[in-house]
Amino acid sequence: MPPAAPRSALVPLAVMAAVVLAGLGCLVAGMVPVGPAVLPGIGAVAVAAAYSWALAARTGGRPILFGALAVVLGVVVLVTDQDQLRTGAAVATCAVSAVLGVVATVPARRYVEAARECVVAVLVAAVGALATVGFEPSVDLLRFEYVTLVLALAGAFGVVYRLGAGFHGLGRRGVAVVLLGAALLAVTLAYAELLRRYGTPGLVGNLLDAVRWSREHLGAFPRPIETVLGVPALVWGTHLRARRRQGWWVCAFGAAATTPVANSLMNPAIALSEVALSVTYGLLVGLVIGYVVVRVDLAFTGPRGRRARRAEEEAAVRPEPPRTSPLL
Repeated sequence: MPPAAPRSALVPLAVMAAVVLAGLGCLVAGMVPVGPAVLPGIGAVAVAAAYSWALAARTGGRPILFGALAVVLGVVVLVTDQDQLRTGAAVATCAVSAVLGVVATVPARRYVEAARECVVAVLVAAVGALATVGFEPSVDLLRFEYVTLVLALAGAFGVVYRLGAGFHGLGRRGVAVVLLGAALLAVTLAYAELLRRYGTPGLVGNLLDAVRWSREHLGAFPRPIETVLGVPALVWGTHLRARRRQGWWVCAFGAAATTPVANSLMNPAIALSEVALSVTYGLLVGLVIGYVVVRVDLAFTGPRGRRARRAEEEAAVRPEPPRTSPLL
């Protein structure tokens, strides 16, 4: 288990949690709706400021500066009420929420702990999703999803570059993992785009039939990039971080899970219940894929036998700061 956070860090942590809860209350009140129409905007600014503070604190930055800057910019957005500013604030909030969900995780010696870290990351991003839509942006949905994914991945890799001692800390295995993850990301995005534009009617029809069946009988269909890449990367990455620092490079691809969650409410045609089910299904299926990946990794690199594996888990204590302390 990581060491406990020092008492000096508990006060700002409690303040941040209170701000997030207050902002979440405003956002939920706006969804009901209850109270004045400005409540969702106030809640969005509160969550965005708290998340900016938390991300700066976690990555060794200046939390007070970035938290105050987020408040000032958020107030300007609400006062001016310009579509461009609201959209920019929503994009920034979505990206910050996605990166925070990744860096808020801690190493996991066992698969169960890795699954817990995925839940933590998804919950952080889910609150960010409410704040993102709370700014009421006017967006092209597909463009918004691509922009936020690129920004979140860039932010995650920027942080991981510092945490993983730059490219020198990759090693051969790390290079192979990054190239594999990048290829899987590119193939997933390119295939979806090519299918959308140039797919044959029969193939597209079969895929849409599967999506339609899932939505009719299960209530939703999981987001592919979250399911296939993002969640498995978080499972394997947090599991690997307990053993090697290269695990951070795997975790960076976890932004492919937190970003779709953070922008999941942007489509007004999809009900909130369907969004929640879609995220949950993606998480559950991704955890299954992640379990397979971890077992395959241990089969090639871990010791043989149950006792040896238990001993390896107990010895996997690579030091890393606790969840509420700076990583750098």
